[in-house]
Amino acid sequence: MNVFSDALAYAIQRRDTLLHATLEHLLLVAVALGIGILTCVPLGVVTSRSQMASLAFINSFNALRVIPSLAILFLAIPYFGLSFQSAAIALTILALPPILINTDAAFRNIDPAIREAALGMGMTNWQVLHKVEIPLALPVVIAGIRTATVEVIASATLAAFIGAGGLGRFITLGFAMYNNAILLVGAIPVALLALLAEIGMSALQRAIQPPTR
Repeated sequence: MNVFSDALAYAIQRRDTLLHATLEHLLLVAVALGIGILTCVPLGVVTSRSQMASLAFINSFNALRVIPSLAILFLAIPYFGLSFQSAAIALTILALPPILINTDAAFRNIDPAIREAALGMGMTNWQVLHKVEIPLALPVVIAGIRTATVEVIASATLAAFIGAGGLGRFITLGFAMYNNAILLVGAIPVALLALLAEIGMSALQRAIQPPTR
């Protein structure tokens, strides 16, 4: 119990540094997820309609999942240096596969009869996508974003290894000094952020789930 009280005292003493590190951490997460969503949601729609595109992109993105985030991080360093950009690139690559795979599955599994019925009612392809397919696919797409969010929040601690900030700086400092209290100052907020993201995204997924009969 002593270590938790020491961690709280350390966090209070360095609350400005902790707040700054938390904002850096959230910025890294936001950049990675923003790029991942903007890239993979439209791409997932494309792959769901084209077998060739699906094979090319899904297999390529799946291959990224076997590469450790730390390895991607160090591969980016020669080109972008010890910087925020290197960390953001590594985290973005981590975020891409779950978003793309879920988006592809979401649109691919929509009953073709629903699309045909909408077209038969006089809707254009854009209207079918916007008013029919996206609402039906959205819960599964959100599930992919939820997975990516939790993974990126946890992995953003690696940014501290190259001096890109974030809550990982307390974890690396705690390891370096063999001080569990300092380590917890970084680890506990990361765990809380991941938990809040999981709860929030799960609630959103349930809220937009189409009613079943």
